[in-house]
Amino acid sequence: MSPLRLTRTLPADATGADLRADVRQGLGHSPKTLPPKWFYDARGSALFEEITRLPEYYPTRAEREILRDRAAEIAAACGARTLVELGSGSSEKTRFLLDALPSLHSYLPVDVSESALTLAAEALLAERPALSVHALIADFTRGLVLPDTPGPRLVAFLGGTLGNLLPGERDVFLKSVRSLLRAGDSLLLGTDLVKDEATLVAAYDDAAGVTAAFNKNVLNVLNRELDADFDPDDFTHVARWDGEHEWIEMRLRARSGLTVKVRELDLAVTFEQGEELRTEVSAKFRKEGIRGELGVAGLELSRWWTDRAGRFALSLATPV
Repeated sequence: MSPLRLTRTLPADATGADLRADVRQGLGHSPKTLPPKWFYDARGSALFEEITRLPEYYPTRAEREILRDRAAEIAAACGARTLVELGSGSSEKTRFLLDALPSLHSYLPVDVSESALTLAAEALLAERPALSVHALIADFTRGLVLPDTPGPRLVAFLGGTLGNLLPGERDVFLKSVRSLLRAGDSLLLGTDLVKDEATLVAAYDDAAGVTAAFNKNVLNVLNRELDADFDPDDFTHVARWDGEHEWIEMRLRARSGLTVKVRELDLAVTFEQGEELRTEVSAKFRKEGIRGELGVAGLELSRWWTDRAGRFALSLATPV
């Protein structure tokens, strides 16, 4: 089996510092917000895996369908010898690309979680002992420096995570990805598409209440990491479609007026009855919108694939 290389570019204390900064800023102002990255502790990650299997939650199945059916076309179009995956997590869907790229030399998964990277990489190496895996413990939203690996390189950003960024953040992110690409390299981008409101809302407010538990779990994260005293039962899960911005918002709505203490920050947070804390934005896209955002970043949309129902898209873009 090839050895696993692991490189940390994220400072060991960066996660805690980021959480403290996000909570102080997001809960100390009105309207209150938190970034969705704080959903994903061990319990949150397990709940999200459960969400992906729910009948209402189509994005994961739709993207997997595209990768299963179109991986050979993607491989032929990019000819990659190095696959870089941003926010790789379990690398589960990546296997379709790994199997389709005949000349693949290196796989570079990028994630903030060392444990997730190690578990996924060891599983891949057990299945593919000739593969070179160099895992990067890094935050891809802060800019990224890639090790020297054979080109062409394919940078994959799957799962629709682009939609969790606000428009200005997407612009910065796509330009940072463009800076990583050389002539002949490509970006493979997963995006959920605009569709009817009922389908979209149901995907974020399932009948079994799993998404509600996932949303409320962020309060457990704050309790554990910052010695806060949130009671998740004091809040109601809300999912709503914003037609103007074409995104879903997940929120937590206070059932009554209350004050929460975040002891590590010496912060008291007051909620009025009915006041909402926004925990996620999930933008949905149209083809021309994607083309435009890529173009501003110096990337040209070259290929476009959707699942058979037209719910989700994978875009292949190249630097210009």
